[in-house]
Amino acid sequence: MAMKIRLARGGSKKRPFYAIVAADSRMPRDGRFIEKLGTYNPMLPKDSEERVKMNMERVKYWLGEGAQPTDRVARMLEAAGEMPKKERNNPKKGTPGKAAQARAEEKAEKAKAAEEATNAPAEEAPAEEAAAEE
Repeated sequence: MAMKIRLARGGSKKRPFYAIVAADSRMPRDGRFIEKLGTYNPMLPKDSEERVKMNMERVKYWLGEGAQPTDRVARMLEAAGEMPKKERNNPKKGTPGKAAQARAEEKAEKAKAAEEATNAPAEEAPAEEAAAEE
C-alpha cells in the first residue's frame, strides 16, 4: 500500500484549515485516512507556534514505514529539522510573463529611439561648426 503524509483540507470557504494525515495514496484528498498526525493553519502568521503542529513521534514512525510526504509537508518537516533540506530548481519562476516582456520590449524600443534622437543632432553639430569655420 502506497502511503502518503499529506494535507486534508477542512475549514470553511476562504478560511482554510488543514489536518496533516497519513493516508493511502489512492484515497481522496479529504477522504479516508489512517491517522491524523497534526494540523496546519495558514491563516496564522508565519512565526506563530500554532501555525504548524505535528506529532513528530508518529511522523517519524510513518516515514520509517515508507510513507512519502507531499511537497508542502516535506517543507514543513524541513523547517522542523526532521528532513534534510532538498535543493529545488524552478528556472521559470524568475522570468517575467508575456505582458511584462512586451512592456520591456516597448521600453527598450523607446529608449533606443530616444538615444538615436539625441545622438543624431550631436553628429550634425560638428559638421555645422566645421562649415562655419571655413
